[in-house]
Amino acid sequence: MWSEEQIDEYLKENIHESRYIHIIGVVETSENLAEIYGGDIRKARLSAYIHDAAKYIPKDKIISIITDNGYEITEEDRDMPHLLHGLAGAIIGKNVMGIDDEEVFNAARYHTTGRENMSLLEKIIFIADFIEPSRDYPGVEYLRELTLKDLDKALIQAFDNTVKYVIEKGLMIHTDTIKSRNYLLKQKR
Repeated sequence: MWSEEQIDEYLKENIHESRYIHIIGVVETSENLAEIYGGDIRKARLSAYIHDAAKYIPKDKIISIITDNGYEITEEDRDMPHLLHGLAGAIIGKNVMGIDDEEVFNAARYHTTGRENMSLLEKIIFIADFIEPSRDYPGVEYLRELTLKDLDKALIQAFDNTVKYVIEKGLMIHTDTIKSRNYLLKQKR
């Protein structure tokens, strides 16, 4: 498996500087959240490093990476290809960087949509992507504060923000996002 320094060099060579800054923010935020919530800090850092590793790969190449590695792309995924970079990044983490850990893989894979019954690591990476220090949007400070108090409530709020944004843009909402939100709401009852 590659060292963090090797992963860092790969990212510097393959993504834009602004995305690199974002990734480092997610690494630091996920590390802090893992400390707060009793998660595995090493896995949080690795997941954060690879979550956007495929962000700037062209959509057709992302689809090839995914299908060439035996993963099915649904019609829904084809309608929202911008969400597939998480799975492609996880595959790069596994195949190129030698990160052979299913938890790390899934945390990177599902950081764009979430999924039902997310693990602690998946929750940490999902929310860290929303609240890392370079993020600047209305309500981000509230979401940062909420994350420190109640991770699941923060996730529900992040899903709510996503759904509102996607509706305002007239885009489709991924089924996994809806299922994730509803699962968390049921758990909170």
